[in-house]
Amino acid sequence: MNVPLRQARETPRSGAERAERVVVLSGAGISTESGIPDFRGPQGVWTKDPQAEKLSNIHYYVADPEIRRKSWQSRLVHPAWTAQPNAGHMAIVELERRGKLHALITQNIDGLHQKAGNSPDRVIEVHGTVHKVVCLSCGWKGPMQETLARVRAGETDPECKACGGMLKSDTISFGQALIPEVIDRAMEAAAEADLFLSVGTSLKVYPIAGVVQVAKRGGARVVIVNAEPTPFDGIADAVIREPIGEVLPRIVGVAVGAVN
Repeated sequence: MNVPLRQARETPRSGAERAERVVVLSGAGISTESGIPDFRGPQGVWTKDPQAEKLSNIHYYVADPEIRRKSWQSRLVHPAWTAQPNAGHMAIVELERRGKLHALITQNIDGLHQKAGNSPDRVIEVHGTVHKVVCLSCGWKGPMQETLARVRAGETDPECKACGGMLKSDTISFGQALIPEVIDRAMEAAAEADLFLSVGTSLKVYPIAGVVQVAKRGGARVVIVNAEPTPFDGIADAVIREPIGEVLPRIVGVAVGAVN
């Protein structure tokens, strides 16, 4: 049964204080508060420019050199390079510091969780990361900034130096398969949770949205923090609509006045 929103607001700390294996699923909503726009929201990248969605489609990317050139120019000014973690990110870091963060599953590619201080081995990036580049031919990977330096120097569609193949960000584009091992790891972590926090995600993208049901079946309490309704609100123990940067520190007990 859902905890009433009023009650969830008044006692947000209790779940995190009792929990020992907290699993967090984060989506674009946590990063919008750091200035990184989502894709489909009212101010989303694709909402403002529907043609921009082609840049995230592997079929267009592979077939059209102009799409690749536009993609590289877009990467030059990606907000992830300058964005800073917000209070929501730091709250999750505090969970790890207190030894309660079992895993952090993220749909985001911006690396802000690691920048905030979460250990890379705790973060499960189901959609990859914009901080790396990958060759679609030989699988070579390297730092994104090194390839962007080549773009700034004049290369409009840089090739892999190892094999001459096509490069792209090491992210999962539309039309690309998710990595089974990564999804399996996320599902296993969710099954082991005693508290599952879904933060800033619409829970409409599968298969990763299924981790909520996996956690619930495993006996975890489920808390959903999102601005809009999700398909799993009905099975959540609490549904909270407040801004993530305000409510997440209270949930994990790190707001001003909280005690360890």
